[in-house]
Amino acid sequence: MTDLAPHYSRFRVGERLLLTGHSHQAWPDVGFEAQQRAWLDAAEYVDLKWEKAAEQAWRVRTGFAALLGVGAEQIAPGQNTHELVTRWLSALPIRTRPRLVTTDGEFHTIRRQMDRFAEEGLEVVKVAAAPCETLAERLERAVDDRTAGALVSSVLYETAEIVPGLDRLAHACERVGVGLLVDAYHHLNVVPFDVAAAGLETAFITGGGYKYCQLGEGNCLLRVPAGTRLRPVITGWFAEFETLERRVDGGVEYGPGAAAFAGATYDPTSHYRAAAVFAFHAEHRLTPTRLREISRRQVGRLKAAVERLDLNPAVARVEPMPEDRRAGFLAVRMRGATRVAQALRDRGVFVDARGDVLRLGPAPYLRDDQLDSAIAVLGEQLNAAQGR
Repeated sequence: MTDLAPHYSRFRVGERLLLTGHSHQAWPDVGFEAQQRAWLDAAEYVDLKWEKAAEQAWRVRTGFAALLGVGAEQIAPGQNTHELVTRWLSALPIRTRPRLVTTDGEFHTIRRQMDRFAEEGLEVVKVAAAPCETLAERLERAVDDRTAGALVSSVLYETAEIVPGLDRLAHACERVGVGLLVDAYHHLNVVPFDVAAAGLETAFITGGGYKYCQLGEGNCLLRVPAGTRLRPVITGWFAEFETLERRVDGGVEYGPGAAAFAGATYDPTSHYRAAAVFAFHAEHRLTPTRLREISRRQVGRLKAAVERLDLNPAVARVEPMPEDRRAGFLAVRMRGATRVAQALRDRGVFVDARGDVLRLGPAPYLRDDQLDSAIAVLGEQLNAAQGR
C-alpha cells in the first residue's frame, strides 16, 4: 500500500505508536488547511458565510451517504450522536408505547440515556449482548406492540464484533410498528456498510466521523429512511428552515424526511474539515472496501503477535469470534486492562480499555514495524506482571 504517513505529518503518526484508531484516528493535513479556510470565509463573508457553510455541509452529507449507499437527502447532520439519538427518541410514541428495547453492550451515548429513562419509570429492556451470534434473534423476540423503539449497535464497541442478522430485527420491528435505531459508529469506513444490502431500509442509522472516518469532532449523522413523517419533540429551528419565511401560526412545521431532524446554529468549522477529508479519501482511493482490507491485515497481524506472546489465558486472551465478524480493532480481555492501558501509554504506546478489555486499534497510516513494536511493549508489560 502507499505510505500515507506523510499526509498526516501534524499528528506525527510516523513517530508515535497510535493504536487508538478505533477511538480517534489522526486527521490528514488537508483538515488543517480547511479549518483555516473556515476562519477566512467567516472574516470575508461575515454573516453571509452560511452560504459557504451550507456547501460544506452538503459535501459532508454526501460523504456519509456514500458510506451507507443512500442519498444525501436522507442524512441529518449533527454535532454528536447524542443530539441525534435524543431527537429520534423524542419522535417516538412513548406515551402510548412506553417501552424501549436495547442491549447491555451499547456505548454510553445510548446506555446512559436508557438508564436515566428507566429511573423515570419508562420500561427499558436490556438484552444481553453476548453471545453476539444470537443477539438479533433475541432482540427480535423482545420487541412487541408496546415497544416504541429498539436500539442496537451493528458492531459492539467493547469487542469489535459485528452483529449478524439485523435484517431480521428490522423486519420484526416493521411488522409490529417499532422504530429501529442502529448505531453504526464502529462500522463506518472500516467495514463496508450498505443499508439496502444489510436489509435495513426501514432503520434509522447513526454514526459519525470521530473514529475511522478521520473527520474529527462535530461530524455525526442520522440516516432517516425515505418517506419518514416523524415530528421530533426536541427540535431545532433549522427543521423549519425551508418554510421559515412563510411561517404562520397554527402548529409547528417540519421539513420533509431528514430535514425534520435538523438542529440549530452550530460551528461550521467541523464541516470544512470533514469535507476536505472526504475529498482526500476519494483522491487516495481510501474506499471502505480498501480500508477493510488494510484493517483486516493489520488486526490480523496484531492478533498473531499477541498470540505469539504465549500468555496464560487466565491473564490475557484475544476475544474469540469468527474472523469475518471482527471489525476495526483487536480486543484483548485481561485483568487490570485499565491499568495496563495506562502503563502502555506511559511507555509511548497509545491504547485504551473498556472494563476488562484492552482495545488495540490500528489505522491505515501505521507501518507494520510500529504494530510489532507496540505488541512487544505489551508483552514486556504482561510478562513483568506475571513475574516472568
